[in-house]
Amino acid sequence: MRLENKVAIITGAANGLGLEAVRIFLKEGAKVALVDFDETTGRQRAEELREAGGDVEFFKVNVADRKDVDAMVNGVVDRFGKIDILINNAGITRDGFLTKLSVEDFQRVIDVNLTGVFHCTQAVVPHMIDQGKGKIISTSSVSGVYGNIGQTNYAAAKAAVVGMTKTWAKELARKGINVNAVAPGFIETNMVAQVPEKVINQIKSTIPMQRLGQPSDIAYAYLYLASDESNYVNGTVLHVDGGIMM
Repeated sequence: MRLENKVAIITGAANGLGLEAVRIFLKEGAKVALVDFDETTGRQRAEELREAGGDVEFFKVNVADRKDVDAMVNGVVDRFGKIDILINNAGITRDGFLTKLSVEDFQRVIDVNLTGVFHCTQAVVPHMIDQGKGKIISTSSVSGVYGNIGQTNYAAAKAAVVGMTKTWAKELARKGINVNAVAPGFIETNMVAQVPEKVINQIKSTIPMQRLGQPSDIAYAYLYLASDESNYVNGTVLHVDGGIMM
Protein backbone atom coordinates (compact mmCIF):
# COMPACT_ATOMS: atom_id res chain seq x y z
CA MET A 1 0.00 0.00 0.00
CA ARG A 2 1.29 3.40 -1.01
CA LEU A 3 0.51 5.26 2.24
CA GLU A 4 0.89 2.51 4.82
CA ASN A 5 1.06 3.94 8.36
CA LYS A 6 1.08 7.51 7.06
CA VAL A 7 -1.06 10.10 8.86
CA ALA A 8 -2.94 12.53 6.63
CA ILE A 9 -5.01 15.62 7.33
CA ILE A 10 -7.56 16.30 4.61
CA THR A 11 -9.61 19.50 4.88
CA GLY A 12 -13.00 20.02 3.28
CA ALA A 13 -13.41 16.26 3.49
CA ALA A 14 -17.07 15.67 4.30
CA ASN A 15 -18.06 15.70 0.63
CA GLY A 16 -16.78 15.91 -2.93
CA LEU A 17 -13.09 15.82 -3.74
CA GLY A 18 -12.05 15.68 -0.10
CA LEU A 19 -14.26 12.73 0.77
CA GLU A 20 -13.05 10.79 -2.27
CA ALA A 21 -9.47 11.50 -1.19
CA VAL A 22 -10.22 10.18 2.31
CA ARG A 23 -11.60 6.95 0.85
CA ILE A 24 -8.63 6.41 -1.43
CA PHE A 25 -6.07 7.31 1.24
CA LEU A 26 -7.65 4.83 3.66
CA LYS A 27 -7.53 2.10 1.01
CA GLU A 28 -3.84 2.85 0.57
CA GLY A 29 -3.15 2.34 4.29
CA ALA A 30 -3.23 5.89 5.64
CA LYS A 31 -4.71 7.03 8.93
CA VAL A 32 -6.85 10.07 8.18
CA ALA A 33 -8.07 13.16 9.98
CA LEU A 34 -11.31 14.06 8.19
CA VAL A 35 -11.60 17.82 8.64
CA ASP A 36 -14.68 19.85 7.79
CA PHE A 37 -16.88 22.66 9.10
CA ASP A 38 -20.02 20.55 8.55
CA GLU A 39 -20.13 18.59 11.79
CA THR A 40 -23.22 16.51 11.09
CA THR A 41 -22.07 15.24 7.71
CA GLY A 42 -18.44 14.95 8.77
CA ARG A 43 -19.20 12.75 11.78
CA GLN A 44 -21.53 10.61 9.70
CA ARG A 45 -18.87 10.08 7.01
CA ALA A 46 -16.21 9.25 9.57
CA GLU A 47 -18.48 6.70 11.27
CA GLU A 48 -19.29 5.03 7.94
CA LEU A 49 -15.61 4.80 7.07
CA ARG A 50 -14.72 3.39 10.49
CA GLU A 51 -17.41 0.74 10.10
CA ALA A 52 -15.74 -0.19 6.80
CA GLY A 53 -12.43 -0.64 8.62
CA GLY A 54 -10.79 2.74 8.13
CA ASP A 55 -8.69 4.43 10.82
CA VAL A 56 -10.28 7.87 10.60
CA GLU A 57 -11.18 10.65 13.03
CA PHE A 58 -13.43 13.62 12.39
CA PHE A 59 -12.43 17.16 13.42
CA LYS A 60 -14.82 20.09 13.11
CA VAL A 61 -12.74 23.04 11.94
CA ASN A 62 -13.23 26.45 10.42
CA VAL A 63 -9.94 26.75 8.55
CA ALA A 64 -10.29 30.53 8.57
CA ASP A 65 -10.05 30.45 12.38
CA ARG A 66 -6.46 29.93 13.56
CA LYS A 67 -7.52 28.74 17.02
CA ASP A 68 -9.66 26.04 15.41
CA VAL A 69 -6.76 24.96 13.21
CA ASP A 70 -4.22 24.84 16.03
CA ALA A 71 -6.59 22.80 18.19
CA MET A 72 -7.16 20.37 15.31
CA VAL A 73 -3.46 19.91 14.63
CA ASN A 74 -2.77 19.24 18.29
CA GLY A 75 -5.69 16.81 18.34
CA VAL A 76 -4.34 14.92 15.31
CA VAL A 77 -0.93 14.56 16.94
CA ASP A 78 -2.55 13.37 20.17
CA ARG A 79 -4.72 10.85 18.28
CA PHE A 80 -2.26 9.54 15.69
CA GLY A 81 1.16 10.56 17.01
CA LYS A 82 2.40 12.44 13.95
CA ILE A 83 1.44 14.24 10.72
CA ASP A 84 2.92 13.07 7.42
CA ILE A 85 0.56 14.64 4.88
CA LEU A 86 -1.57 17.76 4.65
CA ILE A 87 -4.16 18.14 1.88
CA ASN A 88 -5.44 21.73 1.81
CA ASN A 89 -8.66 20.91 0.00
CA ALA A 90 -11.27 23.08 1.80
CA GLY A 91 -12.82 25.72 -0.39
CA ILE A 92 -15.99 27.70 -1.04
CA THR A 93 -17.42 29.93 -3.77
CA ARG A 94 -19.37 33.17 -3.51
CA ASP A 95 -19.63 34.18 -7.16
CA GLY A 96 -20.56 37.60 -8.50
CA PHE A 97 -19.52 40.04 -11.20
CA LEU A 98 -17.01 42.66 -10.03
CA THR A 99 -19.63 45.41 -10.08
CA LYS A 100 -21.95 43.40 -7.83
CA LEU A 101 -19.58 41.38 -5.63
CA SER A 102 -19.96 42.35 -1.99
CA VAL A 103 -16.96 43.01 0.21
CA GLU A 104 -18.26 40.34 2.58
CA ASP A 105 -18.42 37.67 -0.15
CA PHE A 106 -14.99 38.64 -1.44
CA GLN A 107 -13.45 38.39 2.01
CA ARG A 108 -15.17 35.13 2.97
CA VAL A 109 -13.72 33.30 -0.03
CA ILE A 110 -10.26 34.74 0.66
CA ASP A 111 -10.54 33.74 4.33
CA VAL A 112 -11.36 30.10 3.57
CA ASN A 113 -9.58 29.42 0.27
CA LEU A 114 -6.39 31.37 0.93
CA THR A 115 -5.96 32.25 4.59
CA GLY A 116 -7.18 28.76 5.53
CA VAL A 117 -4.37 27.23 3.48
CA PHE A 118 -1.87 29.46 5.26
CA HIS A 119 -3.26 28.58 8.71
CA CYS A 120 -3.21 24.82 8.16
CA THR A 121 0.20 24.76 6.53
CA GLN A 122 1.89 26.96 9.10
CA ALA A 123 0.36 24.87 11.90
CA VAL A 124 1.59 21.48 10.61
CA VAL A 125 5.04 22.48 9.37
CA PRO A 126 6.78 22.47 12.79
CA HIS A 127 5.73 18.83 13.27
CA MET A 128 7.04 17.92 9.82
CA ILE A 129 10.31 19.74 10.43
CA ASP A 130 10.79 17.83 13.68
CA GLN A 131 10.41 14.49 11.88
CA GLY A 132 12.47 15.62 8.88
CA LYS A 133 9.84 14.95 6.21
CA GLY A 134 6.32 15.70 5.07
CA LYS A 135 4.06 16.26 2.09
CA ILE A 136 1.90 19.36 1.66
CA ILE A 137 -0.58 19.50 -1.21
CA SER A 138 -2.89 22.47 -1.77
CA THR A 139 -5.81 22.79 -4.15
CA SER A 140 -5.60 25.56 -6.72
CA SER A 141 -7.82 25.71 -9.82
CA VAL A 142 -7.71 26.43 -13.52
CA SER A 143 -9.66 29.57 -12.53
CA GLY A 144 -6.56 30.74 -10.70
CA VAL A 145 -4.51 30.40 -13.89
CA TYR A 146 -6.73 31.96 -16.56
CA GLY A 147 -9.44 33.66 -14.51
CA ASN A 148 -13.17 33.06 -14.73
CA ILE A 149 -16.11 35.41 -15.18
CA GLY A 150 -17.84 36.10 -11.88
CA GLN A 151 -15.03 34.68 -9.76
CA THR A 152 -12.82 37.60 -8.76
CA ASN A 153 -12.48 36.27 -5.23
CA TYR A 154 -12.10 32.58 -6.11
CA ALA A 155 -9.59 33.19 -8.92
CA ALA A 156 -7.56 35.54 -6.73
CA ALA A 157 -7.37 32.99 -3.90
CA LYS A 158 -6.48 30.09 -6.18
CA ALA A 159 -3.79 32.10 -7.97
CA ALA A 160 -2.32 33.06 -4.61
CA VAL A 161 -2.26 29.40 -3.55
CA VAL A 162 0.12 28.76 -6.47
CA GLY A 163 2.40 31.58 -5.31
CA MET A 164 2.44 30.30 -1.73
CA THR A 165 3.09 26.74 -2.92
CA LYS A 166 6.17 27.76 -4.89
CA THR A 167 7.44 29.94 -2.05
CA TRP A 168 7.02 27.21 0.56
CA ALA A 169 8.59 24.63 -1.76
CA LYS A 170 11.75 26.76 -1.81
CA GLU A 171 11.70 27.41 1.93
CA LEU A 172 10.99 23.87 3.10
CA ALA A 173 12.79 21.60 0.63
CA ARG A 174 15.92 21.47 2.79
CA LYS A 175 13.77 20.37 5.71
CA GLY A 176 12.64 17.29 3.79
CA ILE A 177 9.18 18.68 3.05
CA ASN A 178 7.68 18.58 -0.44
CA VAL A 179 5.12 21.27 -1.28
CA ASN A 180 2.97 20.98 -4.40
CA ALA A 181 -0.46 21.95 -5.71
CA VAL A 182 -3.18 20.40 -7.80
CA ALA A 183 -5.19 22.57 -10.19
CA PRO A 184 -8.49 20.85 -10.99
CA GLY A 185 -10.50 21.72 -14.05
CA PHE A 186 -14.26 21.24 -14.08
CA ILE A 187 -15.10 18.25 -11.89
CA GLU A 188 -18.49 16.64 -11.27
CA THR A 189 -19.16 17.79 -7.71
CA ASN A 190 -22.10 19.38 -5.90
CA MET A 191 -20.58 22.78 -6.66
CA VAL A 192 -20.66 22.15 -10.42
CA ALA A 193 -24.08 20.48 -10.22
CA GLN A 194 -25.56 23.91 -9.48
CA VAL A 195 -24.46 25.20 -12.89
CA PRO A 196 -27.16 25.20 -15.62
CA GLU A 197 -26.93 22.32 -18.10
CA LYS A 198 -26.51 24.72 -21.03
CA VAL A 199 -23.43 26.21 -19.37
CA ILE A 200 -22.05 22.75 -18.56
CA ASN A 201 -22.38 21.75 -22.21
CA GLN A 202 -20.54 24.92 -23.24
CA ILE A 203 -17.77 24.08 -20.78
CA LYS A 204 -17.48 20.52 -22.09
CA SER A 205 -17.05 21.87 -25.63
CA THR A 206 -13.89 23.73 -24.52
CA ILE A 207 -12.30 20.66 -22.91
CA PRO A 208 -10.24 18.52 -25.32
CA MET A 209 -11.52 15.36 -23.61
CA GLN A 210 -15.10 16.64 -24.04
CA ARG A 211 -16.21 15.69 -20.53
CA LEU A 212 -16.03 16.78 -16.91
CA GLY A 213 -13.61 15.11 -14.52
CA GLN A 214 -14.50 12.81 -11.63
CA PRO A 215 -13.60 13.39 -7.97
CA SER A 216 -11.34 10.33 -8.15
CA ASP A 217 -9.25 12.06 -10.85
CA ILE A 218 -8.27 14.69 -8.30
CA ALA A 219 -7.98 12.26 -5.39
CA TYR A 220 -5.49 10.12 -7.29
CA ALA A 221 -3.44 13.23 -8.07
CA TYR A 222 -3.38 13.95 -4.34
CA LEU A 223 -2.34 10.35 -3.74
CA TYR A 224 0.59 10.57 -6.13
CA LEU A 225 1.88 13.78 -4.58
CA ALA A 226 1.40 12.37 -1.05
CA SER A 227 3.22 9.11 -1.78
CA ASP A 228 6.93 8.31 -1.91
CA GLU A 229 6.61 8.10 -5.70
CA SER A 230 6.75 11.91 -5.82
CA ASN A 231 9.73 12.43 -3.52
CA TYR A 232 11.57 14.44 -6.19
CA VAL A 233 8.54 16.54 -7.12
CA ASN A 234 8.57 19.95 -5.46
CA GLY A 235 6.97 23.30 -6.26
CA THR A 236 4.86 21.79 -9.03
CA VAL A 237 1.28 22.61 -9.98
CA LEU A 238 -0.30 19.47 -11.39
CA HIS A 239 -3.12 20.33 -13.79
CA VAL A 240 -5.93 17.76 -13.79
CA ASP A 241 -8.31 19.34 -16.26
CA GLY A 242 -8.85 17.17 -19.33
CA GLY A 243 -6.40 19.33 -21.30
CA ILE A 244 -8.26 22.64 -21.00
CA MET A 245 -5.03 24.48 -20.10
CA MET A 246 -3.02 23.27 -23.12
